[in-house]
Amino acid sequence: MAPNPTIMRTVEQLGYRVTVGDVATQAGLNIAEAGQGLLTLAADAGGHLQVAESGDIVYQFPQNFRAILRNKYFQLKLQEWWQKVWGIIFYLIRISFGIFLVLSIALITITIFIIITAANSDRDSDNRGGSFSGGGFFFFPDLFWYFSPNYYDTRHQQRRQESRQTSELNFFEAVFSFLFGDGNPNAKLEERRWQEIAAVIRNQRGAVVAEQIAPYLDDLGPGYKQEYEDYMLPVLLRFNGQPRVSSEGQIVYYFPELQIRASKKGRQSIQAYLEEFPWRFSMASSGQNMLSAGLGVLNFVGALVLGNLLRDGVVAAQLGGLVAFVQGIYWLLLAYGIGFLGVPLVRYFWIQWRNQKIAQRNRDRLSRARLLTEPDATLQQKIDFAHQFAAETVIENKDLVYSTETDLLDQEIERSAQIEAEWHKRLQSGE
Repeated sequence: MAPNPTIMRTVEQLGYRVTVGDVATQAGLNIAEAGQGLLTLAADAGGHLQVAESGDIVYQFPQNFRAILRNKYFQLKLQEWWQKVWGIIFYLIRISFGIFLVLSIALITITIFIIITAANSDRDSDNRGGSFSGGGFFFFPDLFWYFSPNYYDTRHQQRRQESRQTSELNFFEAVFSFLFGDGNPNAKLEERRWQEIAAVIRNQRGAVVAEQIAPYLDDLGPGYKQEYEDYMLPVLLRFNGQPRVSSEGQIVYYFPELQIRASKKGRQSIQAYLEEFPWRFSMASSGQNMLSAGLGVLNFVGALVLGNLLRDGVVAAQLGGLVAFVQGIYWLLLAYGIGFLGVPLVRYFWIQWRNQKIAQRNRDRLSRARLLTEPDATLQQKIDFAHQFAAETVIENKDLVYSTETDLLDQEIERSAQIEAEWHKRLQSGE
């Protein structure tokens, strides 16, 4: 089984020397998964186990462990190759909607022009031909208003230039963003949730009360402040926590594995509550969205006009060629025109509804966080009781009694020499 990519990335972020608690905190993984993942990675990538006098274990990895794994696992090579290929494929999918929009407008416009030109050529130039020609040329510039180089005045051109500078999306990417948005801003919400919960526990030196965790959880129900704190069960299970009850019947929780570090670090800065990000309609600039909407309207209106010209099928049969081809795919063009305007419209109202739900959840979590700013006497008593179980152990090289990096006999000899040196030093100092 190939090592877990999340654990690999976490080991790199933490400087290649970690404990199970370090990885569980940084990645938001449960203790069992982090421990098993570290063992697998150490076995496959040539990592070493360092054992402290307390029996705690630190994992030390070579900085080139990815190269070691890449040479060992064809699956990792394939994953890296597929990520690059999929990035190209997905980009082509994104720009294809803008390309199809341009092609659709071009096909509709050219077809209408061919039909009007053919109709004009069949009419009397003095009577009906002159009248129809005037109507045709009246319509034709209207249809091409978006492509006219003189349509925008200097102010509009300046605004378009500013929108290009503020947006990182090109035209085709902006069309996709207008249609489908730019992904879920809370796609990694659960990962963030557990990372922040673990960080809270670490900042409190491994001992917390339920009220300190509640601002990062959801669906607690109306009785989350009551005696029963069932919502803490997933947290205890994930990080191997243990409840402790005071003489007053108050429950606190401490997490031994999260009290062990491979290196000394300060308190991690985190938000007071888990904040969900609101959905955005599009990352494109307002000018790009207006351009996409305008082209969508142009495409839809053009499709309706073309449908009116092709409705009896006679024109397509007479002219053939491109007109007959467009007649065959007309319903596809019309469906795309409807969908191009309908999908963003539906998505806009869906986003408004979704953001209302997100805002409500954020308010609920914020209200729980405010309870900690001015805790009442009961809550303060619980927090003080939790401090009795707070502890932090940093395993440094001087604390190690065994490491898989060197032979056991050599380590025993070195350890005996250290003990003997300490003994002689004490004798000389008269202790």
